[in-house]
Amino acid sequence: MSQPHPRRRALAAAAALVAVGGLGGCGVLSGPPPVDGALPAPPAQGAAPAPDAPRAADEFRAAWVATVANIDWPSRPGLPAAQQRAEALAILDRAVAIGLNAIVLQVRPAADAIYPSVLEPWSEYLTGAQGLPPDDGYDPLAFWVDQAHQRGLALHAWFNPYRARHPSAKGALAASHLANTQPGVVKSYGDLLWMDPGEPAAMQRTLAVVADVLRRYAVDGVHIDDYFYPYPVSTGSGAAAVETPFPDEPSWQRYRQSGGTLVRDDWRRDNVNRLVQAMAATVRRERPGALFGISPFGLGRPDRRPPGITGFSQFHALYADVELWCERGWCDYLAPQLYWPIDQTAQAFAPLLDYWLAQAAPGMAVWPGLFTSRIGAPQRPYPADEVLRQVALVRDRARERAARGPNAEPSGHIHFSMAALMQDREGIATRLRAGPYALPANRPAVRPAMPGPQPAA
Repeated sequence: MSQPHPRRRALAAAAALVAVGGLGGCGVLSGPPPVDGALPAPPAQGAAPAPDAPRAADEFRAAWVATVANIDWPSRPGLPAAQQRAEALAILDRAVAIGLNAIVLQVRPAADAIYPSVLEPWSEYLTGAQGLPPDDGYDPLAFWVDQAHQRGLALHAWFNPYRARHPSAKGALAASHLANTQPGVVKSYGDLLWMDPGEPAAMQRTLAVVADVLRRYAVDGVHIDDYFYPYPVSTGSGAAAVETPFPDEPSWQRYRQSGGTLVRDDWRRDNVNRLVQAMAATVRRERPGALFGISPFGLGRPDRRPPGITGFSQFHALYADVELWCERGWCDYLAPQLYWPIDQTAQAFAPLLDYWLAQAAPGMAVWPGLFTSRIGAPQRPYPADEVLRQVALVRDRARERAARGPNAEPSGHIHFSMAALMQDREGIATRLRAGPYALPANRPAVRPAMPGPQPAA
């Protein structure tokens, strides 16, 4: 069977583990988590690996740290700022102890911010009430960037481009939230609020938010995931299920009345394409040398897939033309969410990895997302061996490419999410540290895939 929404299932699985105490009782963390004795103690604050220490080949080793629904950090809304900082340090120290070299931190869960912003309100996942700042006035993003860099870790800022409210939200929207200041831009869809990608103000807001972070914080990258148009919502079940159309009729009609000639599906894809292209230009203009990464759904266009691969089409349902973005070099790295086992034929890991490697423009890295949080999940769990096998397979492909020429992109991968590594589920953190991460790895040098594109008109 196809699995249409891996990242949404990951969020649900994490929430379920929180509910049953699997993520440390009432949240993802409840103070420093238990650590298997095989893991070395983290280095002292500010310490970095010795310059003459043996190193593995260049490899991007990262984990997502999700703030939405308090999956990874902070463990619950409204914690005192001192406890938020302690939890952040525990995550960063664990990342170093395991052998990671980058963190992808969610800074904009839903048209809100985990840092002081004149554009968007403070996130309720941070303070318990949207628009309420931390109790001692600290800047969480500045803290994360500084502490990550002290430990030799890169920090990529992860933005959700269009989500305006997540189902896990409990409090009222702040007066400064986009749904209140520009209500025509935000649509209700299922249990979500969503910025309409067909509204120019939606793209303008997202680009302004990204530019603001790039100007004010020394982030090493900008990262967006698979939420473009929302995953389809249906009423009914089974054969009687009816998909609910996304309510973008006003923006569609304005496009048609302005002389637009694209059919509706192509118009939606063009809306997303223009955002991706303009975001690439924004990153390269505002912080040259920072990476721009995209983590799309793991299945490509149905008409281009490897034989035997079936399932959900992001091209048709999310209006994400990822193959075009690869062809045009609109990102520096692609992290397709390969959230299926190696042996699951219809979504087999190896053919999908090969597919995305083949799509990438020269110079573009492919660092797949691994569903590490399926280890110990309430449903359809992975064994830890699955993740270790996937890391090995990604490295094998990198060696094969390196053997064909000197300019091959280095290996890399990203774990979703940090929670499983913090808890060392089935010994996964210990086994990574003792095995594939036994030697520290240099982060790959920044090498933009292509000259920066100009924003679309």
